[in-house]
Amino acid sequence: MTQATTSPSWERLRDPSFWADWTAAVALVLLIIGFSIASPVFLTLGNIQALLLAAAILVVLTIGQTYVILTGGIDLSVASILTLGSVVLGQAYSRGWGIGVACLLAIVTGTLVGLINGLVIAKGKITDFIVTLGSLSAASGAALVLSNGRPVQIADPFLLRLATGRLGPIGYFVILAAIVAIIAHFVLFHSRFGTHLLATGGDTEAARAMGINTDRIKITAYIISGCLAGIAGVLLTARVGAAEPASNTSFLLNSVAAVVLGGVSLFGGRGTVIGPVVGALLLTALVNGLTLLAVSQFYQPLAVGIVVVLAALLMRYQQ
Repeated sequence: MTQATTSPSWERLRDPSFWADWTAAVALVLLIIGFSIASPVFLTLGNIQALLLAAAILVVLTIGQTYVILTGGIDLSVASILTLGSVVLGQAYSRGWGIGVACLLAIVTGTLVGLINGLVIAKGKITDFIVTLGSLSAASGAALVLSNGRPVQIADPFLLRLATGRLGPIGYFVILAAIVAIIAHFVLFHSRFGTHLLATGGDTEAARAMGINTDRIKITAYIISGCLAGIAGVLLTARVGAAEPASNTSFLLNSVAAVVLGGVSLFGGRGTVIGPVVGALLLTALVNGLTLLAVSQFYQPLAVGIVVVLAALLMRYQQ
């Protein structure tokens, strides 16, 4: 008789790095099971649609943050860019420029802020933390100045249809977020830019020695992040029916948290798009479930923080 050997698949299950890769997916399944037992409303079609609607905005924002973190950087200004884009949309619409032009200006505004971030970081050789922290404050201030601190109500049929319309049971928000995720995945793993981006995040000096223009890669990553933040600003405006100048700091924290939960290395060079998308769904499901259970909103950030720290702890083994 031959001696029984442990199956390679079972050996893989004992590897902490395996669980680091699948943290978000496993946690999401456990959350769904737990909340569906605790609340009969959680798995109803209406709640699932509401959950996915809320998650779509965070998914779009998180994908941009993922590209930046894969270069070894971080974008602390995404939530402020989202707010600024929303305010620009509101101001343009209130002046009668039309909803199409207003939405385009919001996206262009986000793209320009991302370009400025990338140029200062790559060409000015200033650390991303300082640059995007400054952009966070500047974009928030610009939003307040442009709006004079007052929200602009927007009752436009296009935005209303965007927020409430569905293709079958699937909302337009969800379809848009899925399209963004698919394109981002394809670009990251099936294009020269994606290969160069991962190489830049893995080892900038080695990538530069191979002839990769690392400055251009980093600038492009911040442009993508800013553009997607502008798109997220349009989605948020459509969802709430107004351009709010108030800062949305929770989007910043949750975008970084979703990336961490998705198994993306904060040192750059390693990660996926699907992981952060699942991480965004996990965080949205967590808040949604706690709300259904009538848990105070004061405890919700605490729960999110604990989940993120546990995920980061698990990622330590992955490193």
